[in-house]
Amino acid sequence: MNRNARLWIVLVALFGLMAVAIPQSTTAVPSLSVNLSGGAQDKGQLSTSLQLMALLTVLSVAPALLILTTAFTRIVIVMSFLRTALGTPSIPPNQVLIGLSLFLTFFVMAPTYLEIDKEAIRPYMRAENPITMEQALDRAEKPLRAFMLKNTYTSDLELFLSIRGEESKTTDEIELWTIIPAFVISELKTAFIIGFYIFIPFVLIDLMIASVLMGMGMMMMPPVVVSLPAKLLIFILADGWQLLMRTLLSGYF
Repeated sequence: MNRNARLWIVLVALFGLMAVAIPQSTTAVPSLSVNLSGGAQDKGQLSTSLQLMALLTVLSVAPALLILTTAFTRIVIVMSFLRTALGTPSIPPNQVLIGLSLFLTFFVMAPTYLEIDKEAIRPYMRAENPITMEQALDRAEKPLRAFMLKNTYTSDLELFLSIRGEESKTTDEIELWTIIPAFVISELKTAFIIGFYIFIPFVLIDLMIASVLMGMGMMMMPPVVVSLPAKLLIFILADGWQLLMRTLLSGYF
């Protein structure tokens, strides 16, 4: 038996002795219990455990709430249309596009968020005579509902009401889960309309460049090589970013 084999045997023996000599330690698994029932002194209020569960639930659906109940949907779709119309599918990068859309969303939603903070969050967080979570949610829903109803087409809202057979309901009686899909459909419709108007001048430039190249017999030259600088130049000369921001954001104010 060579030297390496003897070394491996000694190591295995040592590990075996260590396993026998060291007693196995049993680790007690801590028990976790969630108490969903409040005590007698906090009747009428949600227990702390239930409030924590509600908070975790809200945090888990926060991305969907940010996308579907704010101006983010319209803004990010219009930005994507602009990038496609310019013929630059990767410029601006996705990180820049999403970041700009988020900050524009914060700009649009600032009045709504400030009202929610004033009417719901601060009264709920204050030390003296705080409101309950149910009252805070009811107060927070009103500004958000007003924002969505203001930017929802009546036809889209009537569509979802007719599907549920609730055409006779007034605006204050409509549930939030009916307003949200109607608002999203309206935002998609508005974003597509703005995207159509964005595409018109750039498509005309593409057609003109392609016709000129074919007339000059330069059929082997890709039109995008010439049309891309032309579209960028026209977009800059027309102050396209300012026009786009004015068109995109003025609809919310």
